[in-house]
Amino acid sequence: MMSNFSIPSADVMKQLPTQFFATLVQNVNREIAAGHDVINLGQGNPDTPTPPHIVKALQESADNPLYHKYSPFRGYSFLKEAVVQRYQEDYGVTLDPETEVAILFGGKTGLVQLPQVLLNPGDLCLVPDPGYPDYWSGVALAKAEMSFLPLKEENRFLPDYEAISEEDRRRAKLMFLNYPNNPTSAIAPLSFYEDTVEFAKRNGIVVASDFAYGAIGFDGERPVSFLQAQGAKDVGIEFYTLSKTYNMAGWRVGFALGNAEIISMINLLQDHMYVSLFGGIQSAAATALTSSQDCVGELVARYESRRNAFYDALGLIGWKATRPSGSFFSWLPVPQGYTSASFADLLLREAKVAVAPGIGFGNGGEGYVRAGLLSSEARLTEAVERIGKLSLFG
Repeated sequence: MMSNFSIPSADVMKQLPTQFFATLVQNVNREIAAGHDVINLGQGNPDTPTPPHIVKALQESADNPLYHKYSPFRGYSFLKEAVVQRYQEDYGVTLDPETEVAILFGGKTGLVQLPQVLLNPGDLCLVPDPGYPDYWSGVALAKAEMSFLPLKEENRFLPDYEAISEEDRRRAKLMFLNYPNNPTSAIAPLSFYEDTVEFAKRNGIVVASDFAYGAIGFDGERPVSFLQAQGAKDVGIEFYTLSKTYNMAGWRVGFALGNAEIISMINLLQDHMYVSLFGGIQSAAATALTSSQDCVGELVARYESRRNAFYDALGLIGWKATRPSGSFFSWLPVPQGYTSASFADLLLREAKVAVAPGIGFGNGGEGYVRAGLLSSEARLTEAVERIGKLSLFG
């Protein structure tokens, strides 16, 4: 007997954007299932293991009965003190561990939570275009609206604040920034963040700096933290994660850092949703932050070496692109006659190389594809050689 009982979803569920990366994974898996050797440069998943001393710290802390109970709602003080120490040593930024630090279930969680604690339905959020699609998710859940900040190559993929309309400046309550940038791999100088603080104060806009790739800078340059700009804590917060710095993507450890009022709001929302991270993971995360940072230097050197091998190979097939200064992504222009999606489809179908089409990061990503430096130098070089055989570049 058939039932005519149906369960409609809440309206907000219908407003969520399509999960772009889920579709990408499906396409790659289809090729693999058909028996093809796919070189997957399309995702942002670190390909090397978490450093052994961090894994050992988790193994040991998992034996501690203290951590077999619920953690404190807002996390252990030792973990908040550890990230404060790291910011002091790396960026010269001073933070109060109890009022200016919130522990997150990975950086993505905080990015999605922030619009929900700051925006009412109909409020405006400024988001980078191209940008990380999960910024859109939080805005959708808050039933707020978005206005896009174009990131153009001629402006080093930095937003032009002068180009923002007067109405958007007046309406906007929140703005997302992300450097080193996903997907463009651009980095931002301190002067840009100083301009950002001034712009935010003048217009009453909260700044959210997504610093997920903050540890990954090349050619001897360390990326700059938004919180290094004078007055940054007055107008915003920064999101930091251990996923990329320590190859801890599956561990789900992140932080919101900065303005105490915003941190308090995030903590309050999380009080209703979670009882913090497993204590053993918090202990291991503190070990990552406070022990020798040699593993981070080695990781960055590995990505830089891969970048150099990849771009040397690109040069040999005539694919001209700017070498990234940070992150583990490459932002590559598509050849004439293709859209980002049609070009990505061609590479997967004919070369068995997966890249992410730029359109998945917003309309401003059209004309580019994103490739991750998340395979060995040999596989990266092989990927370019396969593409070269298609004779797409003059």
